[in-house]
Amino acid sequence: MVDSQYYLPNDIGISALDCREAFRLLSPKEQLYAHYLSRASWYGGLAVLIQTSPESANIYVLLQKLFRAQAPLQLKAAATAAGLSAEEYQAFLVYAAGIYANMGNYKSFGDTKFIPNVPKEKLKALVWESLAFQESPGDIEALWGCCSEPLYSLEDKQKQLGLGEKGITTYFSGNCCLEDAEFAQKFLDFKKLSAYNTRLFKTEIDGKRCYEVRLASAEKADCCDAEKDGETFCGRYEFEDAMFSVKRGDYSFLMEKACQNLEKAKAHAANENQKKMLEEYIRSFTYGSVEAHKEGSRYWIKDKGPIVESYIGFIESYRDPFGSRGEFEGFVAVVNKAMSARFAQLVSSAEVLLPELPWPPAFEKDRFLKPDFTSLDVLTFAGSGIPAGINIPNYDDIRQTEGFKNVSLGNVLAVAYATQKDKLTFLEENDKDLYIKWKGPSFEVQVGLHELLGHGSGKLFVQDDKGKFNFDQTAVRNPETGELISSWYKGSETWDSKFSTIASSYEECRAECVGLYLCLNKQVLSIFGHEGEDAEEVVYVNWLTMVRAGLLGLEFYTPESKSWRQAHMQARFVILRVLLEAGEGLVGLKECTGTDGLPDAVITLDRSKINTVGKSAIQRFLCKLQLHKSTADVEGGRALYEGYSAVTADGTHDFLRLRETVLLRKEARKMFVQANTYIKDDAVELVEYEGSAEGLIQSFVERFPDDSEDVEAQLQEMTLTDSTCWC
Repeated sequence: MVDSQYYLPNDIGISALDCREAFRLLSPKEQLYAHYLSRASWYGGLAVLIQTSPESANIYVLLQKLFRAQAPLQLKAAATAAGLSAEEYQAFLVYAAGIYANMGNYKSFGDTKFIPNVPKEKLKALVWESLAFQESPGDIEALWGCCSEPLYSLEDKQKQLGLGEKGITTYFSGNCCLEDAEFAQKFLDFKKLSAYNTRLFKTEIDGKRCYEVRLASAEKADCCDAEKDGETFCGRYEFEDAMFSVKRGDYSFLMEKACQNLEKAKAHAANENQKKMLEEYIRSFTYGSVEAHKEGSRYWIKDKGPIVESYIGFIESYRDPFGSRGEFEGFVAVVNKAMSARFAQLVSSAEVLLPELPWPPAFEKDRFLKPDFTSLDVLTFAGSGIPAGINIPNYDDIRQTEGFKNVSLGNVLAVAYATQKDKLTFLEENDKDLYIKWKGPSFEVQVGLHELLGHGSGKLFVQDDKGKFNFDQTAVRNPETGELISSWYKGSETWDSKFSTIASSYEECRAECVGLYLCLNKQVLSIFGHEGEDAEEVVYVNWLTMVRAGLLGLEFYTPESKSWRQAHMQARFVILRVLLEAGEGLVGLKECTGTDGLPDAVITLDRSKINTVGKSAIQRFLCKLQLHKSTADVEGGRALYEGYSAVTADGTHDFLRLRETVLLRKEARKMFVQANTYIKDDAVELVEYEGSAEGLIQSFVERFPDDSEDVEAQLQEMTLTDSTCWC
């Protein structure tokens, strides 16, 4: 029997993202701007297939060919003829929807593989019965031959994403291990070259290690004009006992398509900042320059309060096992003015709220750079998944001195966290009713604080290449020991490059703690419209949600490799451990037997102790997190964070046994169906789809109407070119 965690259940939640009203309110010019940005995002987003697993692109192409020839309803007849039951055909549709929603065959949230809940021979029979096969038997048979084995394989290494023996990754060739990743980072730091838009391929020539650092770019030639080469460092380099070559051309076709659409969007930009931003993005995706993307991000920050908001590029590093390379994403969204007014008020209060955080003033940024903070209704979010909120750009040097933006994705929040009582696990009955009533409002507060004052707070101590310090090294003291601080970031070192494998989760944990800590502030609650008893309920449910999420987080831990597969869920487990350690009955966690006779658990929170025991525990822990982060103390930070991240059977709670209970009762994460836009008679038409597996599939079949076959041929070519790298 295959463990159910590797299947997507037939009753998985699938919701349509509603953006019709938001889109209707845009002017024709704004609609055209949004349309071309969406096109750029969708084309670029296909790179995620290549970034996820060796087989993802081929699976995607197979599905596109099947469903382009026959819509899901029509294909059902072929499924019946092939001997599939109604449940098995639904399982196939859910699998296909999962491939599209995650842009690959590994879950975007948790990084575990998922396979079809249909016997392999039956799925093959369905493919052979399909119209696509009748029309092009050679092509379809070749595709099936390429991907049928890895599509179903659940060998230990293929069960999850990871580096070396720990899992599958296409950010590195299959012969790379952690030592290679560390060595390459050393080279990149030496050349002052960012890893964000790169992949690493290793070969051996005459006994010498040779590494290819491949940049994502439309341009394939490694020699362009001097200025561009000055940014991307294309060429060959001897480094220690190895040879490095920096080359262009990864995802070349997709980057070119993205650039073409960004160029078209430029004609409909609302202002000079947007035009210059797009010019720099085009330069970045054409030549593989992260410096150009940073420049584009600077213009993006200056573009305050746009009606159509967007961001695009190699952004989040959660899925790189080493934590330095960015996954492609692009989003286009429309501002929700009513909700944004609350966030604007929070921004205005930030300078009063930041001093409330539990670290000395020297550990806070020299000045708070007031960001845009808007609530957005998503029109397009291309990538492997859709978050609830975002704080970007991720470039530390820009965030520290020039600023950032925060966005909360309102129409995602509206459907993502709706919960049915009978599916609500691990809570007492009276807590379930409170949870359902206050989860939405409390999460809105948490997202606001997490993004703005979590990710937006805290200083990094830096000594630049010229030896200049951004702090007074004769005065800044360690709040724990009282001694002068003795470590900091040097030269081109960044948070991600120093803290690498724990950087993402550690930072999410810090931001979550800031949310828990500051939601106790009455002024914050008032900004979101919560007073008196309602405010108390919001606080209680926010803290209750966090400790429950810590327990649910165990789903994303792999005991065999002792590794976490999801940054946010690891962070929430760490917080649960901190609050359990605080004692005094603040958090209760007990195992029991459910009404179904199977293992269960109940987590409780004493609301009378949140403001005392809870606040003190988070205050102490948050100060430690910031201390290690500010001072680049990787050793201390890693010891602290990995200590709380440990999942063991020892101590008061058997977390390994609890993990089995969590897996037994887990609920699959929702998937989203997004609209498409088309140009018709010089106007933009919005086409929406139903919130179902069929709707999600159809949205992708219709996503590339002009060049779908060319796109698919290019994806196959990219896959074939690198196929020997994963053997």
